[in-house]
Amino acid sequence: MTTKPKLTTSKTANTPPSRPMNVNKRLAFFQKLAKHIKEPVTELHYSSEFELLIAVMLSAQATDKSVNIATDKLFKVANTPKTILDLGLDNLKSYISSIGLYNSKAANVIKTCQDLITKHNGQVPRTRSELEALAGVGRKTANVVLNTAFGEPVMAVDTHIFRVSNRTGLATGKTVLAVEKALMMRIPDEFLVDAHHYLILHGRYTCTARKPKCGACVVFDECMFKDKEQWALKDLS
Repeated sequence: MTTKPKLTTSKTANTPPSRPMNVNKRLAFFQKLAKHIKEPVTELHYSSEFELLIAVMLSAQATDKSVNIATDKLFKVANTPKTILDLGLDNLKSYISSIGLYNSKAANVIKTCQDLITKHNGQVPRTRSELEALAGVGRKTANVVLNTAFGEPVMAVDTHIFRVSNRTGLATGKTVLAVEKALMMRIPDEFLVDAHHYLILHGRYTCTARKPKCGACVVFDECMFKDKEQWALKDLS
């Protein structure tokens, strides 16, 4: 039986969770992110709650950019449960074939469209339980829709948010659910609605996986990452 080699900090910035960030640092952390990130919104393209749901379903293990390329074409011809059903499985696949796992995603989208029509009058439901009952919709996707479409103060933890939360000490945990629960307890109330987008954008463009841009980080002083000085020096080299 083979085991994967462990990566060192010379190759990656993925380290064990940092020491917890205290309450004052957490408040300053989000105040600074809010000042720096003027538009805490998703980078997925959508113009309706249904389009958002489909885009988020397609985004699993795919980049927002690749999803946008596909949905920009798809939504011009089919952007409701009925029109996607009318499009059919094979035609749907042709629009999303550039996205990973497109066969299973297409099947889930078709089934979800059927359920939206038969069970929800063609509308996207507004509860987590109803969303998670849809094909291809897990807790993270449900939370994204609840937060982005309906403004609910919930936290969808993706790979970026999981990394940022553990690395900075904002909210540590070994599982996605543990980090989600910790974030809900530790994020200041006034930032809960926008926190998902603050964290995902910070993780996507600054607190990146392999080469975090610590030297340009607006929350450098609040961050508890023990190697941040080292990575800040790398930015200058």
